Amino acid sequence: MTDGVERARVLLTGAADRLGAAGTRDEALGEYVEPKPVLGIRRDPTIRSLGRVWRVGALLLGSSPETAGRVWSTGSITRVTEAGRAQFVSVSAEVRRAYRAAAAKGHFAPGDTVNHGATPIPLDDSLVDGNGTLFVRDGTPRVRWSATAGTDVPLADYLDDRVALLVDPPRGATD
Repeated sequence: MTDGVERARVLLTGAADRLGAAGTRDEALGEYVEPKPVLGIRRDPTIRSLGRVWRVGALLLGSSPETAGRVWSTGSITRVTEAGRAQFVSVSAEVRRAYRAAAAKGHFAPGDTVNHGATPIPLDDSLVDGNGTLFVRDGTPRVRWSATAGTDVPLADYLDDRVALLVDPPRGATD
């Protein structure tokens, strides 16, 4: 394993430790599942729980025993609320309604935030000169807002900034 990858691991572990020590609120991590029909009867999609994470901008850091030491690139986010009736206002509204229904069916707590469609990021040498959200260039771990974003910043600076906002949010940000 290269020094840059090891440094990324150390930085991510330090950020998770800091978030845990501060008691920062975490969120659910889930996987959207469309069950196969049973005896020809279609079953409703659900979001299956994969554990808990802290959302640190473009990254999700594991915060529970199931997810500890792992990192994901942020995907979609939904809040667990009553899905409501289909109203066919717009396709995007119906997609959000379907995700809310799947989250409720997945037995997440009402009001919880569920991250789904997240992409696991392997913390290995595949990060070197990678083109994803988290990568290592010239021995320095770096992060970009998305795999298609043109700019990136050093992971150390990114985590310092983002974790500080979660641990000590600006006045009025959590009301």
